[in-house]
Amino acid sequence: MILNTPNNPTGKVFSDDELNCLADLAERYDFYVLTDEIYEHITFDGHRHQPIACLPRMRNRTVTISGLSKTFSVTGWRLGYVLAPPDLSSAIRKMHDFISVGAAAPLQEAAAEALGVQEKFYRDLSNMYQEKRDLILRILEAAGFRPWKPDGAYYVMADITELTEESSVEFSLRLVKDCGVAVVPGSSFYHDPKLGAHLVRFTFCKTLDVLEGAGERLLRLSQ
Repeated sequence: MILNTPNNPTGKVFSDDELNCLADLAERYDFYVLTDEIYEHITFDGHRHQPIACLPRMRNRTVTISGLSKTFSVTGWRLGYVLAPPDLSSAIRKMHDFISVGAAAPLQEAAAEALGVQEKFYRDLSNMYQEKRDLILRILEAAGFRPWKPDGAYYVMADITELTEESSVEFSLRLVKDCGVAVVPGSSFYHDPKLGAHLVRFTFCKTLDVLEGAGERLLRLSQ
């Protein structure tokens, strides 16, 4: 099973109860859990990221994937890491050796240094993004969207049905052309695109002035 928490695009942070439920299923049906936890340090409103691998019974059933990109704002470095039980780790390292060999040594040194930051860094990170999340929610509501409040990561899914009868793709293209604001069509996140045709995804990993500028442009939609 593939698990992404905190989740992109919804901002869902899985609770302890939910993770224990998934662990029950993993034991019952004897499967592994492959997790994407790249937004692990970006959570809001008291929500806490709990790695499912930290459940004792899941230690040998989980492959945990994370990285430096989101936490330290170095997406272009493409630095990540995997935690897994010895038998799986051995296979993963063999595959990695043939696929990418290794990241640039100076970037690895920088990553090791970054991972030694104090806990305050992570608290400040969440507080910074929560301020931006709250701002973009106010912006979207004022512009006529119906956004869902994320518990983590830095995306907001928003319903566009009160603004347009267009599909999310059509609306996204018009939004770039008319407002200069880029979003991702919600349909791209669904196996059946029709299920997300009324949704778009915003991101708020921008400076406050950029978000405020986007808000001024989006207000044109309701004028």
